[in-house]
Amino acid sequence: MVGGMQRLAQYKESVRTTWATGDYDAMMREEGLYEVGQRLVDALAVRAGEDVLDVACGTGNATIPAARTGARVTGLDLTPAMLAKARERGAGLAIDWVEGDAEELPFPDGSFDVVLSSFGCMFAPRHAVVAGEMARVLRPGGRLGLCAWTPEGTIGEFFRVVGAYLPPAPEYVDPPLAWGSEDTVRSLFEGIELSFNREMGMIHHPSVAEAVDCYATQFGPVVLAREALGSRWPALRQDLVELFERNNTSGSSLVLPAEYLVIRGQRRARSA
Repeated sequence: MVGGMQRLAQYKESVRTTWATGDYDAMMREEGLYEVGQRLVDALAVRAGEDVLDVACGTGNATIPAARTGARVTGLDLTPAMLAKARERGAGLAIDWVEGDAEELPFPDGSFDVVLSSFGCMFAPRHAVVAGEMARVLRPGGRLGLCAWTPEGTIGEFFRVVGAYLPPAPEYVDPPLAWGSEDTVRSLFEGIELSFNREMGMIHHPSVAEAVDCYATQFGPVVLAREALGSRWPALRQDLVELFERNNTSGSSLVLPAEYLVIRGQRRARSA
């Protein structure tokens, strides 16, 4: 058991390194995906005076829109570099930024009216543990709102293309794209009434080549893959070019439809 926990801790340290590499904020701005956080906040009808937690908040995709409603907002992330950029983006807003682990939320039971995660908690290694923690800190009657890339969508295909060039994840790491399956999510939560819908984000780049270069220099997992692959990087780069060309909906630039699952839930109120 001790050895297993040590391996898990080492894996999480590697995750910190991965997401601190590159410039995730610049990539999100270039692609136009920050709007998804606003959509999630709107879908959950976050209101002034509510206590809101954004789990694996990254650079504030959902945290910042939630704070703009007047809610009392906490953004938690494992990676200090992500939080530093989030603080910069959220300057002037009353947000409590916390370095912490989605699998060990440092909050008492029933602390929050709303728990959010936009493309964040899906990358924590043990899905059932993360789901249990999010449910634990949610108050009776509280609301849950998550976004996760679907396995069938363009981003799901993107992760499979990149993953084919990398060593397999350890056996104790659940696949991130499983969060994009309704059946999987239902199996993770008890005591929370769930509903689902699929939405489409539109990823924008001036060209296919510039999109690949963006990922290769700004998106941590691909930056590290490029460095590790050495002479094999051109083959992955070509696979990414073909992926983007195959899914492009624009003749003059690159516009990729990127499907994601919106998960909404409400924790059952305690019986009288």
